[in-house]
Amino acid sequence: MQEDLSKTLIHTTTIFARLDELATQITDDYQGKELTVLAIMSGSLMFGADLLRRIPLPLRITCLSVSSYHGGTTSSGHVKFHQTAFPDLHGRHVLILDDILDTGLTLQTIREKLHNETSPLSTKICVLLRKNIPERRGIDADYVGFDIANEFVVGYGLDYQEKYRNLPYIGVLRQEVAAMEL
Repeated sequence: MQEDLSKTLIHTTTIFARLDELATQITDDYQGKELTVLAIMSGSLMFGADLLRRIPLPLRITCLSVSSYHGGTTSSGHVKFHQTAFPDLHGRHVLILDDILDTGLTLQTIREKLHNETSPLSTKICVLLRKNIPERRGIDADYVGFDIANEFVVGYGLDYQEKYRNLPYIGVLRQEVAAMEL
């Protein structure tokens, strides 16, 4: 799999150090509050598991399965929810956990649906990666692991056609690899 990458962008030790910092910040912000984490699957699986083990607060964890890439390297512009019912988050402080903030379409759609279908007490967003994209929709994350350039990245939960999620670091997928599989 390493041969499919043009470079390693963020090493495992760097990821873990940043997770320690994020966990401290989240713990401080939610001290004494009932927190529910809404993890967006499958991309946030690795990130969420490693981050949440570092947060010494009682919390609930629920998952939501959505997609917007549908196997490609750019967002399709359509967010698909893979479950019929939205988790009941009424009266909860909700932390939405996702792998990457790209155009903002997915997170904006989730946040709107969350507020339309349930009444959370508060909502914040935590992402492992935030791409530097000027045309991003009007949404941002409250907690960001790393800001990155507008490159297609894989590893540590991020995928291309459901591959590469198991890499323990984040790398940039070679353009030729994506082009060969289209």
